[in-house]
Amino acid sequence: METDKLVEEICQSPMQTLLSEESMSEISEDSSSNRELSAGYLSEREKAFVIFDNWTEVDQVDFLEQLLCRMCHYQHGQINEFLTPMLQRDFITLLPKKGLDHIAESILSYLDAKSLCSAEMVCKEWNRVISDAMLWKKLIERKVRTDTLWRGLADRRGWSCHLFKPRMGQAHPENSFYRILYPRIIADIQGIENNWLKGDPNLQLINCRSENSKGVYCLQYDDGKIVSGLRDNTIKIWDRHTLQCTKVLTGHTGSVLCLQYDEKVIISGSSDSTVRVWDVKTGEMVNTLIHHCEAVLHLRFNNGMMVTCSKDRSIAVWDMVSATDINLHRVLVGHRAAVNVVDFDEKYIVSASGDRTIKVWNTSSCEFVRTLNGHKRGIACLQYRDRLVVSGSSDNTIRLWDIECGACLKVLEGHEELVRCIRFDNKRIVSGAYDGKIKVWDLQAALDPRAPASSLCLRTLVKHTGRVFRLQFDEFQIVSSSHDDTILIWDFLNFEQAEAPAPRRPEDEMTNAQ
Repeated sequence: METDKLVEEICQSPMQTLLSEESMSEISEDSSSNRELSAGYLSEREKAFVIFDNWTEVDQVDFLEQLLCRMCHYQHGQINEFLTPMLQRDFITLLPKKGLDHIAESILSYLDAKSLCSAEMVCKEWNRVISDAMLWKKLIERKVRTDTLWRGLADRRGWSCHLFKPRMGQAHPENSFYRILYPRIIADIQGIENNWLKGDPNLQLINCRSENSKGVYCLQYDDGKIVSGLRDNTIKIWDRHTLQCTKVLTGHTGSVLCLQYDEKVIISGSSDSTVRVWDVKTGEMVNTLIHHCEAVLHLRFNNGMMVTCSKDRSIAVWDMVSATDINLHRVLVGHRAAVNVVDFDEKYIVSASGDRTIKVWNTSSCEFVRTLNGHKRGIACLQYRDRLVVSGSSDNTIRLWDIECGACLKVLEGHEELVRCIRFDNKRIVSGAYDGKIKVWDLQAALDPRAPASSLCLRTLVKHTGRVFRLQFDEFQIVSSSHDDTILIWDFLNFEQAEAPAPRRPEDEMTNAQ
């Protein structure tokens, strides 16, 4: 290809493409200025040059190889010091001259923020390539595509409109805008991290105002709504912005103990022993599943499969064709007490019970795999992802397990009563308990056997006046529900806080941006 040929030509071009004759002469003079040359050598050097110039390139190379073989190691070092600057190639400056700007841009697009700052200061041509290619914009876009924190921040702070393809009739700002924006984003992220550790999150409260039995047993949220299951037998849907109740779903004849929704349906389980399916948009009940003979304590569904568990000690696996076509596939029996929670992926189904055990089942065959033993009392909650299982128990502890070998990796202590709910992501474990407290733990420290116990719990949040029943969290917030009939939103992004001003030296902000 023509492009490959040009690149090869740049790589193999003689030194004159990078160094002028003056520069070459300066290097030569520099290298000999500190050496005393013999009179005999000076008188015969020009004759040797004439002979050398008359040889072919192959002859010249062979002659130099023979010369080098006759020299000592110290002389080789001097030759190397002389050759190093001659062999350097400024690809970024040379490529645009050959019409290959896109290759120079592609090379620099792999740089992280700190390296991009350094590259801008190499020379004017490098700075021009970075600016013309909008590489600061592309770096931010790459972060937004691959990191949920950046993606969420882009939407919440409003700078997502300046990324990717511009809207019809609009143009994006120049590269300098994104160069200033990047350190602002880093400062914002550092502010969020500090809020998680020691800040004072904005607290929003939803009072569910149940008329009879009070308590919010379960919830799930997204950017637009919170869906909650209540002790008063209803499912209430709340607007995230106004915090007002927009729908009340009625049909269960017992407390709503668990629920999950996607873009089409809400599926709930109740102490009335039924599983009910609702249209997420209209709130209409479209299906009722009757199988369990006691309360349905937990459920999970994904990719055409649902797993439910019950106080009747069994686990039911369901095939989901549609909201109205859900069929029982298999019943898993093995626990000796109520099965309080289930989770699954394409490899394993994981269940936890009041019998103090966690059981692992093969997802495709539904065959039993192993039991995880360690908790001293019944297990109330767990989450499973990849190889990690995190569980909470009425022995007041949290345990981390390797699902493949069944080993308990760590025991976290700190709650004073039953640990009722637990969630984790790549950074944190967040737990809620009957002591009314929510604790935030450092996941990476918990997985490090050398980490001291004092480093595990990052902070304790105390605002609920009753038992914490359920929580969910993301990079910006925790949403929790309680026996006190409230839902609390703990906002660590803190919208009321002013955005950080653009630093005077953006490169200083890049040091910890990797």
